[in-house]
Amino acid sequence: MRADENLEYHLARLLILLHHFGKPKSKGLDGLTKLAKLDFLLRYPSFTDHLLSSRGASWPIGCEPNADELNAVESRMIRYKYGPWDHRYFSLLGRLVGYELAETVNGKGRISIRLTEKGDALATQLASTSDWRITYERSEMLRRNFNLSGNKLKQMIYESLPDAVNRPHWEAI
Repeated sequence: MRADENLEYHLARLLILLHHFGKPKSKGLDGLTKLAKLDFLLRYPSFTDHLLSSRGASWPIGCEPNADELNAVESRMIRYKYGPWDHRYFSLLGRLVGYELAETVNGKGRISIRLTEKGDALATQLASTSDWRITYERSEMLRRNFNLSGNKLKQMIYESLPDAVNRPHWEAI
């Protein structure tokens, strides 16, 4: 089964991403735009590589993408109104909330999402496995280098990655 067809795969990736940006009892990850842009950077290492270089940063030792990862995408996103998007976000986040792994928080006119203690424990457990360790480390790198508002991430992607956004809406990136 391809990664983009595997529900558990997407849920696990979002759990790990939220572990770094939406810890329990925090204000949460603020808005779906920020989630989508961070997830884009996690899923498209060649674009992330370009942004890291432009910011004078680099991949942490041991989690650099290999040549295959730089030339491929683990699961496609589409070009939508504000850049990269995955139509599954609403159902995936709904499942995380339904499984009591995440909860929504009223934010500044946007929905924020954070992990519950149960979700954080599961993300930590996943991070200890060889299958998810690199995703965990890359998510930590995103937190250190790209912990910006969703709007600032969107602007950065629009300005620095025209290949990702200069295409018709609904087209795969």
